[in-house]
Amino acid sequence: MTPPKLAHPPFTDEEYAKVEVLLGHPPNPIEQAIFAVLWSEHCSYKSSKRHLKRFSTEGDRVIQGPGENAGVVDIGDGWVAVFKIESHNHPSYIEPYQGAATGVGGIIRDILAMGARPVALLNSLRFGPLSQSKNRYLFEQVVAGISGYGNCIGVPTVGGEVYFNDCYANNPLVNVFCLGVAKREEIVRSAASGVGNPVLYVGAKTGRDGIHGATMASAALDPTTSTRHNVQVGDPFTAKLLIEGCLEIIQSGHVVGMQDMGAAGLAGAASEMAARGGCGMILDLSKIPLREAGMASEEIMISESQERMLIVVRKGGEAAVSEICQKWGLNRAVIGEVVEAPFLTVMDGEKEIVRISTAALTSEAPLYDRPIAAPRFHEIIQSLNVEALMLPKSYTDVLRQLLLSPTLTSKEWIYQQFDYMVQTNTVAGPGGGAALIRLKGSDRALAMTVDGNGTYCLLHPYQGGAITVAEAMRNLVCVGARPIALTDGLNFGNPEQPETMWQMALCIEGMADAAREFAIPVVSGNVSLYNESKGLGVYPTPIVGMVGLVDQIAQRMTPGFKRPGEPIVLLGETLEEIGGSAYLKVIHHQERGFPPILNFGREKAVCQLVLEAIRQGLLSSAQDCAEGGWMVALAEACLLSSPPMGGVVAVDAGDVRLDAYLFGESQSRVLVSVPAESLDRLKQLAHEAEVPFYHLGTTDGDRLQVRLTKTGETIIDLTIEEMREKYRSGLGIAMANKRGMT
Repeated sequence: MTPPKLAHPPFTDEEYAKVEVLLGHPPNPIEQAIFAVLWSEHCSYKSSKRHLKRFSTEGDRVIQGPGENAGVVDIGDGWVAVFKIESHNHPSYIEPYQGAATGVGGIIRDILAMGARPVALLNSLRFGPLSQSKNRYLFEQVVAGISGYGNCIGVPTVGGEVYFNDCYANNPLVNVFCLGVAKREEIVRSAASGVGNPVLYVGAKTGRDGIHGATMASAALDPTTSTRHNVQVGDPFTAKLLIEGCLEIIQSGHVVGMQDMGAAGLAGAASEMAARGGCGMILDLSKIPLREAGMASEEIMISESQERMLIVVRKGGEAAVSEICQKWGLNRAVIGEVVEAPFLTVMDGEKEIVRISTAALTSEAPLYDRPIAAPRFHEIIQSLNVEALMLPKSYTDVLRQLLLSPTLTSKEWIYQQFDYMVQTNTVAGPGGGAALIRLKGSDRALAMTVDGNGTYCLLHPYQGGAITVAEAMRNLVCVGARPIALTDGLNFGNPEQPETMWQMALCIEGMADAAREFAIPVVSGNVSLYNESKGLGVYPTPIVGMVGLVDQIAQRMTPGFKRPGEPIVLLGETLEEIGGSAYLKVIHHQERGFPPILNFGREKAVCQLVLEAIRQGLLSSAQDCAEGGWMVALAEACLLSSPPMGGVVAVDAGDVRLDAYLFGESQSRVLVSVPAESLDRLKQLAHEAEVPFYHLGTTDGDRLQVRLTKTGETIIDLTIEEMREKYRSGLGIAMANKRGMT
């Protein structure tokens, strides 16, 4: 009798037939389970792999690019940075606390599996409007899960971003970035090798949580069929012990290869390690530490229970590794060995229950070149009659509303829940454009940021993808860091829809072109598809996590003004670009139009100018202009001053609409403050770089005033105290369900 196909999610008829051919017989339940998780979209990248080849993955600093647990780049003095971004979207809707917590745990173990100590976390989050109680619950619990896990494990969450939009109401996005550091010679890969070498299980016991987690994440979100048993349960205290134990095991010199038992559990770790090493592996399920009685073989193989590592050690090193595990209170067991024949063989004591070619599970997985077609409505949403938009009666009220809007307001409500100073490396934590951590024992620091704008990518996927890379680069540059590499988190809807594939292909093309133009290699990444519920997909939401290097911590830059009486300068050109802007959404309640155009040459020129100005000591502050335009950047520069400091600026919009001039989101712009004696030198550098230079006004006093140059009329006038109250209370008001936005 032919075993039934899995119902969650089902194989296509073609895939099921291919499984039968590869096995030479109809798959039994455990074989079905293993193929289901390894051939899932989450593990095999079967819809995206062809498009990911567009990325440039090589560079002078790149030691390990895509294809491993994380990317590795050289940061000098024998040290490397190891980083990656991962998603935990569906689990965070079903069980938001554990979904977010185990997303943090999973990315930490990816970094650990490379032999690096995790030293910093960032998160990139998307939720539906906080006016709805369900979204407030999801938001609150996801933040609690991130903080609960990160605080307990002792890895600081040093920054991030969050957006709110209706499209994420039934499918929130939870992307987590982790960075670790290691000595170059201690980097570990995940390939198994050495016939006869033992395979060790290290960490927590295996339970029934996370069963079919990978397959659940590879289908449209359906809360009626996806249940809590699909979601893993984290244990950050055991995870902390696992970090220390694994790092000591690596330093013992006995490790051949290491892999986290994350997505697809033991089945994924074992088959991928063997395939990467061109060998095979025999496992004995009867030796695996279990926390529940009566677990079926397929449950043991595909459980995604947390805090577990699979380690291949050199023969004879078992006792030493076991002693280290005992010291750290970690479960450990020799559960198999490396063999020459390239098969994953699973035993239950003396009984063989599975024998599958590792190639069948990995390189032989289906690979699709799915149809691509532009959405029928695309030209409609790109159209925007700017002339029909009424100019605001009060630009002061516009700024108030933007500062109160949950996407633009201060994220203090979130990051006050994080221990972002643990490990004592944090130089600049949450609240600015990029975070900084010091490299102990040196004068250098690593900068990191996560960025993405789903609205831009909806309106023009290519431009949106390119801007995602550019904004991340600009954020790093504004703290004085030279970008060195990036990781991508690609969140899209159903790949079986040609419109989704069109969005993804163009977003990737835009990101790839921008990264190549800026000479920033892509060293790792993650693809999350089927982000849809009830037939509605999320906006195309690629996220970039980018890392940069600051050569001298003393030269780092911050966004807040430093002293009264200093000139305020805008570097870059402001065009009439309202499409896709926060101003258009918050004030005019529209998401449409053409997003800002990114000019690669102009972006490079601005960023190189800012870095050179910082190197020469010409700047007091730097803040990139993004959502809300340069006016929101100016308000943030005032509010991030210590103490908060105002300014008086005069503007001449020329031929540009005044609302577009103030709140439009033209790219390649940085707002800086400058010591008076450095103004002429900065202007000279800008002229040489052919970067537009606008001396707007001066830092001063306890209020922000914006005047028109021609008439002297004051069009914005807010005290710093009122701006601060609006800016700091936006999320608190939204979470209290107070809907007033004035």
